[in-house]
Amino acid sequence: MPNEPLTLPQGTLDLLILKALALEPLHGWAISERLQQLSADALQVGQGSLYPSLHRLERRGWLKARWRTTDANRRAKYYALTARGRAQLKRETRDWEVQTKAIARILKASLGEL
Repeated sequence: MPNEPLTLPQGTLDLLILKALALEPLHGWAISERLQQLSADALQVGQGSLYPSLHRLERRGWLKARWRTTDANRRAKYYALTARGRAQLKRETRDWEVQTKAIARILKASLGEL
């Protein structure tokens, strides 16, 4: 049975985009490729999800964008974290860690402990 693409919980893509941009500015396709690579091909983010998220993050002031020429000599919009975006990444990462630890505790608990 082939592996099916993961369905991300609401808001998770925004966190992953912020993380992908933590090191350097990237254009949309490169963000998608980085997420796929870092997830060992478990995540494949399509344009229909990626670009609305990028625009939303830009409107919130967490990303800034500017047009540049790629290594392949094509024009592309590069996205970079703003100071507000870096602060949001820290908050969301901390919140994610708290939530996933709590969920893991529940999933590991035996029924008798609940």
